[in-house]
Amino acid sequence: MAHTSESSWSVYILMCADGTLYCGVTTDLERRIAEHNGTLPGGARYTRSRRPVRLAASAACTDRSAACTLEARIKRLPRAEKIAFLRAFVAN
Repeated sequence: MAHTSESSWSVYILMCADGTLYCGVTTDLERRIAEHNGTLPGGARYTRSRRPVRLAASAACTDRSAACTLEARIKRLPRAEKIAFLRAFVAN
């Protein structure tokens, strides 16, 4: 069942099998990870050749706009800053 609540938007960062990072937004994190890993249809073209992927971090957002804004900010970070962000996220 799809979530329709605006409060259910999340930003997530995946660690791909080749060590690269992928960032996205979703309303259903479990479903989206299954799509990226190929157990459900869908998923990004980027992750298809980099399976399996695992969840490195996720953050709930108030609405789609906030989720997309945070996703864009994360995607603009250099890899080293993304890694530092993940380390800080895990430490908390």
